[in-house]
Formats: sequence, structure tokens, C-alpha cells
Amino acid sequence: MEKTNENKQSPDTSANGVMTLKRLTKKFGDNVVLDGIDLAIDKGKTTVVIGPSGCGKTVLIKHLVALLRPSSGEVYFKNRRIDNLSVDELNKVRMHFGFLFQGGALFDSFNVSENIMFPIKQHYKITDWAQADELVKAKLAMVGLDGYQHFYPAKLSGGQRKRVALARAIALNPEIILYDEPTTGLDPIRADVINELILKLQRELSVTTVVVTHDMTSAYKIADRIIMLHNGKIIADGDADHIRNHPHPSVQQFINGQVNEDDLAVLRASTTFSQAQFLPRDFEE
Repeated sequence: MEKTNENKQSPDTSANGVMTLKRLTKKFGDNVVLDGIDLAIDKGKTTVVIGPSGCGKTVLIKHLVALLRPSSGEVYFKNRRIDNLSVDELNKVRMHFGFLFQGGALFDSFNVSENIMFPIKQHYKITDWAQADELVKAKLAMVGLDGYQHFYPAKLSGGQRKRVALARAIALNPEIILYDEPTTGLDPIRADVINELILKLQRELSVTTVVVTHDMTSAYKIADRIIMLHNGKIIADGDADHIRNHPHPSVQQFINGQVNEDDLAVLRASTTFSQAQFLPRDFEE
């Protein structure tokens, strides 16, 4: 059923949400990036966060795993407040999460196998290396890269590096996977490979998925739910059809990639050539 309130945010449904944000506000100095966000992330679903650059999308998902602490408000995982936990307590909570960073964040001096093993070695003492090798093989097979164990990141394409980073993100069998701009820098075909992997992992691992993206093609394909941030608040929340037909002008401007009228007027303004500008011949001897 179509939502009728264009500014409606998710209700306080901590009973339904595996992750819940309550009145979350984040400031950097005087700059308010997130302003009183209330949001419940549905278990087993894919929630996509969209919005213009600098609107706080990455800041929001970093709060989900307490990589950032709120200026005010609260963050809950399975009804347990986590934003006020100690580092040691947080490390245990973070074992339930996988995080695919925007650039992949692979260690250049580690080969593919060593990169995937890194989070495992941080939390467990490995005694059976043959079993560990099988685990790496299984994770790489899930992203279509079994056989690349001994490659180094410099020898991989951009899409392959993202897939290795995704294999590392699922190394600990997380319940929640967070993706920060997973298709950025990829051509449309490689980007769709990532989209298919997001759908595959959500389906086969029954994980809860949160994706930050500018890519509306990706958002429409993978999302059960799309929320849009603007000026620190959620201004749209619904499925793909709801977002496509949303009446808010900022939503339509973003999803259709339209320059606003003020910026367009500046770009179209006539410019008088100044004789004070240098010409190529001015550099000739």
C-alpha cells in the first residue's frame, strides 16, 4: 500500500528492527549532519540509503556499528544499546557485522587469502590451517573468485577487489552486512555483478543488508526499502515505486539527476573574457 505521508519515518519498532536508531543526532563542530533520526532496520531485508553527497549516508551506517558515536540519541542492536559500550564490548558486537568499505580497503601487502583471514585471526586462534584454507575457498566461491587465493590486490581489477573485500566481509558469517557505495568506480556490467552478489548473499545467508549508494539503478534492483536523507533528516521512506513517485522535489531532483535551478543559472551565466587571462602563446619563448 502506498504511503501517504511523504515525511513519514519508520516507527519506533525495536521489537521488529534488528537495528534501531532513536533520535540520533551527529554534529561535527557546528555542522549538524544527522538531526534526530528515528529508524528501525528490518531483519532479513535490504535497506538502501540514498541522498546527495555530504548528506550523512556514510555517517549513518557507521553509527550502526558504532564506528562513530552519536552527539545525542541511542543505537540498538537486538534491543541492546551499543553506542555507549566499551571498545572490548563493541568488538564482540561487531563480530555480527560485515562491512564493505567504499574502496574495498584491502591490505596491499596481503594476498587474497590473507586478506580474508584477517578478521578471523583477530577474533580466533587458528589451529587447523587446512580448515581455514577451506573456509577461504568457500567464501571466495560465493563471490565467484575461488582460485584467486594467492593473488595480490594490485593484480586484481576494481570489481575483483570489491568482490574479495565482500568475501572478507562475510568471513565471520555476519548477521548484518553494511555496504558503503559498493558500485562506485565500476562500469555498469561490473556494478551489476555486485548487485547480483548483494541479492545472492541476502538470499542464501539470510542476512540483513544496509546499502549506501548514489546509484539509483542499483538501489531499485536490490532494495526492499529505500530511505532518502536530506538536510540531516529522512524525507522519503518506502519501496522503489514509492520513491519513483514521491512528491518531494528534492527526491525527484536526486533520483532523476537534475541540477537545481540556482546552480543551473550560475552555470548558464554568460562570461566576459578577461584580457588578464593567460593564453597558450604567453608561455612561448
